[in-house]
Amino acid sequence: MKITSSLTKPSQSTADAIIAAVYSDKKLDDITQEIDSMVSGKVSQLLKSGDFKGNSGEVLTLFTVSNKRVVIVGLGKKDKCDLGVLQSATSSSVKSLVSTPANSVQNYMTAIDFGKLDKEIARKIIAISAANTTYRYESTKHFEKDNKHNLDAMDFYADESQEKPIQQASAIAKGISTTRQLGNLPPNICNPSYLAKKAKKISKKYDNCSLTILDHKEMETLGMNALLAVGQGSSNKPKMIVLKYNGAKKEQKPHILVGKGITFDTGGISLKPGLNMDEMKYDMCGAATVIGTFVAVAKMQLPINLISIVPAVENMPDGNSYRPGDVVKSYSGKTIEVLNTDAEGRLILCDALTYAQEFEPQVLIDLATLTGACIVALGHVASAVMSKKDQLPADLLKAGEQIHDRAWQLPLWDDYQKQLDTSFADMQNIGGFPAGTITAGCFLSRFTEEANWAHIDIAGTAWNNKKEGATGRPVAMMVQYLINESQK
Repeated sequence: MKITSSLTKPSQSTADAIIAAVYSDKKLDDITQEIDSMVSGKVSQLLKSGDFKGNSGEVLTLFTVSNKRVVIVGLGKKDKCDLGVLQSATSSSVKSLVSTPANSVQNYMTAIDFGKLDKEIARKIIAISAANTTYRYESTKHFEKDNKHNLDAMDFYADESQEKPIQQASAIAKGISTTRQLGNLPPNICNPSYLAKKAKKISKKYDNCSLTILDHKEMETLGMNALLAVGQGSSNKPKMIVLKYNGAKKEQKPHILVGKGITFDTGGISLKPGLNMDEMKYDMCGAATVIGTFVAVAKMQLPINLISIVPAVENMPDGNSYRPGDVVKSYSGKTIEVLNTDAEGRLILCDALTYAQEFEPQVLIDLATLTGACIVALGHVASAVMSKKDQLPADLLKAGEQIHDRAWQLPLWDDYQKQLDTSFADMQNIGGFPAGTITAGCFLSRFTEEANWAHIDIAGTAWNNKKEGATGRPVAMMVQYLINESQK
C-alpha cells in the first residue's frame, strides 16, 4: 500500500473514505467536528445517545451526502490509550474498508491528541498497523472479483515536521510485507535458490546495496561443514546470502543481522511428527526477518552500514542425510556431536555467525525460529532475547517497547553450558529437556565469544497459525533499534 502524508482537510479530501478516531469522553476535536458536519452531525448524535460509545476498537461506519465512507473508531479512555490500543484500533478501522470498493483513504487518526504518548512513535504505529492490515497473501490463491482487496493508498494527516515518522512507517511496512510474503510462500517455491534470487532483486532495487552469494562448493572449500551437514539430504543445495547496505562512511563498522533460513524442516533423520509439519515452511522466518529489515533500512536510506546474512538450507531425510551420532567440524574449527538432526538451526547459524565476524561487526544479532521451548516460555506475545552483554539486549528491548513489537530477556548464564558437554566432541547440539531455549542460546554463544552479540528466538512471534500465517515480526523492533542506533 502506498503511504503518504499531507494536511488535507476532511472537506477537501478526494479519497474514497475517511478514518478518524474518538475517545470515550465523547469530545470531538476540530478535525472530527469537521467530519461530523460532513455526516450531518451523526457522530455526535450517536455518541450522545450511547449507540456509539467510543470504546477501544469500536467501529462506526457512516456515509456523507456524496456517498463517501466515513469510519470512526473508538480509542476508549484517553488516559488508558497506549500503543497496543492504537495498533488494535487502527487495524479494526482499516479492516472495515479492505473489502469495500474504496481504493484510497484519508486517515485522520494521526491528528488526535495522544496525551502522554510519544507523538512520533504513535503516528508511526498507526501508519504501520494500517499498512499491515491491508496485507493479504495472493501468490498461489485466486479470489473472486467481489472478494478483492481494493485498498492501495492511504494519506495520513501530518505537516512537514511530522512527515518523518510516516516515511519511516512506510519503509517498515514494506519490510514487514516482504517478510510476511517470504514466510507464507510454500517450500516448493521458497527454497534456498529462491531466497538468493529475491536478494538479488532487492540489491538492484535500492541504492547503496550489494550482494554476495556463496554456493555449496564455496562453503565446502571454506569448511562450513556444520551448515552443509544439515543440507546433505536435500536436492536443493544450500546458499549463503550476504546483502550489504552502505549508508554511512566505509570505516564505520557494520551492524550484522544473521537469519536462520531453513526453508523447510522435516527434522531430517530425527523426523518430526506429520501433524502440522506443513508449518515448517515458516522455519525460514529468521531469514525473512533480516531480509525485510534490510529492505526497510535501504528504502529509508538510514545512515548506517548493515549486512544481512542468510544461511539458506533445506533439512530433508535421505540416504545422504546427516545422522544422530555424527560429529561435524564447524567453520570455527570446533566439533559438534549431533544428537538430534531436528536441532539443525543452530548448526547453520554457528557457521554463519563465525563467517559474519570476518566483517568486524560493531553489533552481531541472529534471529531464528529456533526452539519450541520458546513458545512454552513466552507464548506468542514476546520474542526472546539472550546475550552475555548488558547494553545490547537493553537497547533491543527498548526498541521493542517503543514500537510495540516486544521482547523479553532470558538469562544466558554459564550454569547452563554444562548441558552441552559430551565425551565425543567439543559440544553436543542439544542440551536436553530443561531450559531448551537457553541452552540453544548457550550453543550459539560458543561461536560469538569475541562479538557484541545477541540471539533472538522468534519461534513464538514469527507466525500465528495456518490461517493468519507469517506476522512479519520482529521487523518493526529491529528497524526501530537500527533507527535508534543511527541517531547516536
